[in-house]
Amino acid sequence: MNNQTSNDRRSIEFAPGIKRPPTVIDANDAPPQHIEDDGSLTWIVRGANFVVAITRVKPGTRLGRQAQASEYMLFVPPGVVADVQAGGERLTVESDSLTIIPPGDSEIVAHGGGELFRIFSNRASDLTAESANATVYSDDLSDVAPLTEWPEPVGGYRVRTYPLKNVVSGEAFGRIYRSTNLMVNIFEPYEGSRDQAALSPHSHTDFEQASLTMAGRFEHYLRTPWGRDRNEWREDVVVKCGSPSITVIPAGVIHTTAWFGSQGRMIDIFSPPREDFSKRAGWVRNEEDYPSPTWIGTSK
Repeated sequence: MNNQTSNDRRSIEFAPGIKRPPTVIDANDAPPQHIEDDGSLTWIVRGANFVVAITRVKPGTRLGRQAQASEYMLFVPPGVVADVQAGGERLTVESDSLTIIPPGDSEIVAHGGGELFRIFSNRASDLTAESANATVYSDDLSDVAPLTEWPEPVGGYRVRTYPLKNVVSGEAFGRIYRSTNLMVNIFEPYEGSRDQAALSPHSHTDFEQASLTMAGRFEHYLRTPWGRDRNEWREDVVVKCGSPSITVIPAGVIHTTAWFGSQGRMIDIFSPPREDFSKRAGWVRNEEDYPSPTWIGTSK
């Protein structure tokens, strides 16, 4: 089949066997879903089990959560610093870091301008309702395994921050971190364009993947699996996007991604945490803080 390029990123038609379409929101050309008190813009996109928020902050922008039902994650990219207050703690979070923020009341205060990236579970119901693609998830979600929370962190809930500047992939697949309800793979900055002869098309049977781009230019290649009825087949879709952008890939869709130029940055997002990644010894960088369920073994 020939490829087709998606110009309207919010409307990608897929075959009836795929329950819902992919969602792609590029903050460079899509309207924001929320305007913060100081006028900062926030783009919000959801999956079945997660919500992603990109905020283009100003110096002093405050992002607060009251009675937050579960943990959430904050990624602070290079060049941006933020204060985090939650659970009776207040600390400065350095640039190029991941922070896990406990349930309850919390506040993030930005130092300098740039973008902050927050990732929530679907228990942040106010954000799921406000998301750009809320109608995509207004029906039955049985195509995706439900969110089940993993064991509480060792020592209880508190602010945990993980600097990334000295963390390298090594023998692991990227830089993987998990909480009780989320898993992220924060890839190292790409030094050059991806080899078009070395892509990695794959699909996930019962969970979605969100790809959050933070810097650089990307193409997502999406393919609907062929069924017996050729009339239901669809052409491959090539989604071109800049940064920042969020792409939610439905369960069952074959996908892979290419990047172009140096210093591209991307995070893959899953909810709940992936069992296959968790079974690999040394792949989850904060497993001492966030244990796996007892029924998940470990392999090399």
